[in-house]
Order: sequence, then structure tokens, then C-alpha cells
Amino acid sequence: MHILGLLLVALVALEHLWFLVLEMFLYQTPTGLQTFHISQHAADTCAVLAKNQGLYNGFLAAGLVTALLTRSPLMRRFQLACVIVAGIYGTMSLGSTTVILLQSLPALVALIVTELGRSVPARQAGSSEGK
Repeated sequence: MHILGLLLVALVALEHLWFLVLEMFLYQTPTGLQTFHISQHAADTCAVLAKNQGLYNGFLAAGLVTALLTRSPLMRRFQLACVIVAGIYGTMSLGSTTVILLQSLPALVALIVTELGRSVPARQAGSSEGK
């Protein structure tokens, strides 16, 4: 279960790297227009905001990758919590449940699976690591 959890964290990081590419580089292209259901005029008007949003998604991805590379449970928890909160806010502000399903739910599943994966060996070995 531990490996599955780490793979899920990596998938959430990849998802946010895709968001970075989509928002920073593809926002005004047909791919971006279709994804966000916006007109070319709206995309041209909001492009700077989308690029800024893409940069923040890149920071989320970088934090998750750093958490994986450093094997830091605290950083992993924090970054996944940030993704979950961002998805909840996105759902509330956009009025679309798609955001919570595509952003928060995968992060929540990754958080639960990684925590379950850590707690089983810790109890068996009597370890208190990461608490």
C-alpha cells in the first residue's frame, strides 16, 4: 500500500504539471479554449491571470515532487492539503464540481492511502516515525 500511495502522490504532481502547461502555454490555443469552455476573446483577456494560476500549480507539483524525493511525510501532507483546499476553493468560486473531482479527490485519496501505508508498518514495528 505504501508504494501505491507514493504513485498516487506522483500522479497528483503530474496532474499539476499538466495544469501548469495548460494554463501557462496552452490557454489561448484550441486545447485551452475547449478545456475551459471559453472564447478566444475571453482567453486573450484572462491570459495573464491563467499564466499566474499555472505558475502556482507548478509550485504545488514541485512541492509534491520534493516531498517524494526527500521522503518527508510532513511536506507530503502539507502539499496534498494545499491541493485539496485549492480544489475546494475552485469548486466554490467556479460553481463546478469538476474541479473538486479532478483536483481535490485524487489528492485526498493519495493522502489517505499514504497515511494508511505508513501506519500499518509503524504499528507493526512499534515506530513513532512521522507522528
